[in-house]
Amino acid sequence: MIKTLGYAAQNPSAPLAPYSFQRREVGADDVQIDILYCGVCHSDLHTARNEWKNTLYPSVPGHEIVGKVVAVGANVKNFKVGDAAGVGCMVDSCQSCPSCGEGLEQYCESGFTGTYNGPVFGGENTFGGYSDNIVVNQKFVLRISHSDNLAAVAPLLCAGITTYSPLRQWNVQPGQKVGVVGLGGLGHMAVKIAAAMGAYVVLFTTSPGKREDALRLGAAEVVVSKNADEMAAHANSFDFILNTVAAPHNLDAFLGLLKRDATMTLVGAPETPHPSPEVFSLIFKRRRLAGSLIGGIAETQEMLDFCAEHGIVSDIEMIAMQDINEAYERMLKSDVKYRFVIDMATLKSASAA
Repeated sequence: MIKTLGYAAQNPSAPLAPYSFQRREVGADDVQIDILYCGVCHSDLHTARNEWKNTLYPSVPGHEIVGKVVAVGANVKNFKVGDAAGVGCMVDSCQSCPSCGEGLEQYCESGFTGTYNGPVFGGENTFGGYSDNIVVNQKFVLRISHSDNLAAVAPLLCAGITTYSPLRQWNVQPGQKVGVVGLGGLGHMAVKIAAAMGAYVVLFTTSPGKREDALRLGAAEVVVSKNADEMAAHANSFDFILNTVAAPHNLDAFLGLLKRDATMTLVGAPETPHPSPEVFSLIFKRRRLAGSLIGGIAETQEMLDFCAEHGIVSDIEMIAMQDINEAYERMLKSDVKYRFVIDMATLKSASAA
């Protein structure tokens, strides 16, 4: 077994604190990674505080992992010691159902195994990237081809693929008009990626102060969604809208902006449900309301390669491991531009404090 140092929540109300545990030894199909950086996702907070009522404790969050390969099993062909590598939201799936066969492991009919908090449908706990190392089957390890700024690559493993996948699934093309709702950890990646795909990107926000940032990130226009006149000016005009907001809100306001046969896809996961949309918002224009969950491993690799080609990384604020509890409180207030990333070099000193 491999001795591992991490940070964990022991119960819903406990702050994250040092926690020692063991990883499995490197098997024939495994890759061992020394973790350099781990992004902080809102899902980490939801899980640590049991807001989705499914947390296995102790909980070691973290599924935006970038590091260096330090050991590989005998059967591993695509990674070698010294390579930069990443791990996202999944570390296993059944590999035999139709979804897995199509490279859509996130929709595994038996339930994928999360990088932390174990299998979707129950089973042994797994411990994530708030730790100094991880051992993962090679099928769930990603190649990192960015030449530098690895810390800012880490959030691509969740925020990047969560926004890239629906943009690809709904076939966003150059010149199309694409809306992005919300400019947070997901939204800022959606703006960058959609703009790189050649779309005409309109950012919707409730905060007028985010206008300058949105334009810098690649938006062509910014609409303050509380302004009825600004919203009305875009009625029936969007080819696709990606809604990244993780708080309940009125979906009809955005459904009315779609063209006939166009889709709004939800990727934010609110703690409580959205108000139900009016059916007339959908039926009169044959509009579609959809959802999307991360992406499969092949598509995640495609996203990483696309982002490397276009020079896309996340806008981050680096934090020390001992600052994670404060970062959670700031994240609740949207006080970050736009993703926290933990420098795992600080883990040892945090654990000794």
